[in-house]
Amino acid sequence: MLVFKILRRSEWDQFRADGATAGAPVDLADGYIHFSTAAQVTETAAKHFATESDLVLVAVSADMLGDALKWEASRGGQLFPHLYRSLTMADVVWDKSLPLGATGHIFPEGLL
Repeated sequence: MLVFKILRRSEWDQFRADGATAGAPVDLADGYIHFSTAAQVTETAAKHFATESDLVLVAVSADMLGDALKWEASRGGQLFPHLYRSLTMADVVWDKSLPLGATGHIFPEGLL
């Protein structure tokens, strides 16, 4: 199963340069890296990145994150994946640009 992290282009560029990240400012404030499932990621994009166009969608294998990935109740009581360690480039399965279209973000074909 893949889980997804939305990053701003500057955050993605820094992650790539460093080889690891503790996450975006919201992740640092909360003490874990927020992820979404395929079923949750469009709502996450709309809720937290509604007007942002230069985004990167990062896919990570949930199984590869091991015990550091916890499923915790969040928005509407849904279980969301939260990572309690740094994310490394070795964890990344793929990354794709997440452009903003006229009616919202345009996700890669086959994801949803």
